[in-house]
Amino acid sequence: MNLSGPEYVVNREAAVQEGTAAVLDQTCSRRVGGYADFWKPFIDVMVAAVLLLAVSPVMILVAIMIKLDSRGPVLFRQDRYGKNGTKFSIYKFRTMYTDAPKYSVSPTSSLDPRITRIGRILRKTSLDELPQLLNILKGEMSFIGPRPEIKTIVEQEYTELERRRFIVKPGITGLWQVSEARKEPIHHNLQYDFHYISNVSLSMDIKIIIQTLRVMIKSNTF
Repeated sequence: MNLSGPEYVVNREAAVQEGTAAVLDQTCSRRVGGYADFWKPFIDVMVAAVLLLAVSPVMILVAIMIKLDSRGPVLFRQDRYGKNGTKFSIYKFRTMYTDAPKYSVSPTSSLDPRITRIGRILRKTSLDELPQLLNILKGEMSFIGPRPEIKTIVEQEYTELERRRFIVKPGITGLWQVSEARKEPIHHNLQYDFHYISNVSLSMDIKIIIQTLRVMIKSNTF
């Protein structure tokens, strides 16, 4: 399966219908639940704990650099929607100046004046995402899953169909994140999340992790 191939774009409507049916089908929900509700969270917490210990020196160094670079907190917190529509605060290393609006459109260029000097490096290397290991330990996120949507977008734009993304935990990376469609709004590309929801498995998660590493090596950014 080509995780970033054009077939997902070509067959967008079919994929959305497939995902919608899967979300509503109780048999599929039970099948997904065996892995997604037990083994996946267990693996997430174990791996997150090990990684947090391993990268803690890097995180301490990054925190010091952020404090030296600009005024403000080390961590950036923003309300997102997670599994079953529950709101939670996502953690990231702060990459923008404190006077930047909290829920404004995300920068699309490293030259955006809202981004700090150290923030450009953190965004390019994805090191700003490391604090989300804490979200995983708290049970709010998974390594793999639909990207958690910003609160304001959910409350202002989401339909009942789009809210079905919340059947599984949101992830740091996922099918949408490793596709070319990641350049477009999340809720405009439901086919990726619905395909993942209806086919979630350990093998798919491994494939997505491998593809994520490829994307990071190729572009050094998401």
